[in-house]
Amino acid sequence: MESAEGFDPGNKYSVPYCWGTVGIMYNTKMVDEKVDSWSILFNDKYKNNILMQNSVRDAYCVALSSLGYSINTLDENEIKEATDLLIKQKPLVQAYVIDQVRDKMIKNAAAIGVIYSGEAIYMQRENPDLEYVVPKEGSNVWIDGWVIPKNCTNKSGAEAWINFLCRPEIALMNFDYITYSTPNEAARNLIEDEEIRNSEIAFPDESILERCKVYNYLGADGDKLYDKYWTKVGAE
Repeated sequence: MESAEGFDPGNKYSVPYCWGTVGIMYNTKMVDEKVDSWSILFNDKYKNNILMQNSVRDAYCVALSSLGYSINTLDENEIKEATDLLIKQKPLVQAYVIDQVRDKMIKNAAAIGVIYSGEAIYMQRENPDLEYVVPKEGSNVWIDGWVIPKNCTNKSGAEAWINFLCRPEIALMNFDYITYSTPNEAARNLIEDEEIRNSEIAFPDESILERCKVYNYLGADGDKLYDKYWTKVGAE
């Protein structure tokens, strides 16, 4: 798995808690074709049945990857081209949502949605007609981590808490509850359900991860640039 180099060079300051990918969840009863590309999110055939993430980085991940650009680009021309693509897509989109993707798709209220892999595992348990895929053009692999602030007043307590969370049996309990992938190999080995332990959604192999990248910190100017164009998407 790609390390946290994008935001913690050398992995000096953070301890990973969970991780996953951004991909497409689709309903096999409502989608009658192979899904392996972001292009399906721009198909008129699924008008009003597409759910997009109401998140600037995730939305641009879709558009930039579709165009063959880096999800961390700071090239304004590339960002503008991705913006135009998102604006063109808007008439097809049922809604820009976050957590609601899960509920809507479980209830068959949409055919396709952009989702985080941890949600996908839960969704499949609730609706077996749902499938998850990381598109061939590439996507994001993300890592949630624990850090201790520099001004922490109880450093030993914070360290004890992180050590507690890293205990295999505790990491396993968290995985069972939140269904987001654990980076703790010992905890993974404790998963009794073989199908989950070897799940390509929870634990994708290198052939999938090699086309995924972490979101780099873009800096204040980079964030401002993306926000400017994301505002244009919302205004259209």
